[in-house]
Amino acid sequence: MANDVWVYIEQKEGAISPMSFELLGIGKQLADGFGSNVCAFVIGDKVDDLAKEAGAYGASKVYAVEGDVFKDFRGEAYAKAATALLEKYKPEIALFRATSMGTDVAAATAAQLGFGLCTDTIGLAIDGGKVKMTRAAFGGNYSVSVVNEKAAPQIATVRPKAFAMPEKGAGTAEVVKESVAVADADLSTKVVEFIKSATAVNLVEADIIVSGGRGLGNEAGFAMLQELADVLGGAVGASRAAVDSEWIPYEHQVGQTGKTVKPKIYIACGISGAIQHLAGMRTSDCIVAINKDPDAPIFKAASFGIVGDYKEVVPKIIEKFKTKLNK
Repeated sequence: MANDVWVYIEQKEGAISPMSFELLGIGKQLADGFGSNVCAFVIGDKVDDLAKEAGAYGASKVYAVEGDVFKDFRGEAYAKAATALLEKYKPEIALFRATSMGTDVAAATAAQLGFGLCTDTIGLAIDGGKVKMTRAAFGGNYSVSVVNEKAAPQIATVRPKAFAMPEKGAGTAEVVKESVAVADADLSTKVVEFIKSATAVNLVEADIIVSGGRGLGNEAGFAMLQELADVLGGAVGASRAAVDSEWIPYEHQVGQTGKTVKPKIYIACGISGAIQHLAGMRTSDCIVAINKDPDAPIFKAASFGIVGDYKEVVPKIIEKFKTKLNK
């Protein structure tokens, strides 16, 4: 249907990324505005059960593409399948997660079809009968609204946790199996081996994040934050200033030009609270700020604030939690 909103359900090794369902929430809002349906589509070697799961999060119909060629993720193969589906049904907009996998498929699909593409979207709304997409620009200093007037349908990649996760219900979706002919001989790549990164950081799904900023003074400060994160079972994040200073890799960056996170607890150490950083973590359930500057803007966003030097405060927190948690 022309005005339907489609959502790509990202899966890896037969497991759906839970954040894919977040897109069904905002997708449903857009579809309601158009008076249409939110539909999902999933690609893989065995996705029948995965397709059914999307119905519980609001999808009215799920299109499933299966085949041995889709067992291991190859952007080229997945994009061919996505291209065939979107060319056939031409929804109003197709939403993908702004992850390496989601962006790979979305960009190639948009290029093949000539669809409009907006990447790393942080806002979606209907304006004048068209989808208005908001994204960060100019190094995160501005937010820009994008409306594709001519290139339609549209594709958008959406930052994880930019929108609220819908509640799981008892709904079911009609599963439509689609056959897309993609042969290994048609692909220029093949998967030899997947090597798991020893330093992979999963900030987006972490319940506890301990972040550091320019106030740490040097990269040694992150060793202390890592110790606290290990005690709490969390992950280490960072502000752009800390990453730009090369104290910690970019994959740890939180903010408009990094990752958008929504943990249960966000501990900000030596972070002033620039609006670009706040944009990536302000929806955290609980924000604890540690800064020796009592006028730091971060305190206005914090649930709890500690005015003091992190070098004195953090070791005491580590000691207390080690005792409390018997570590």
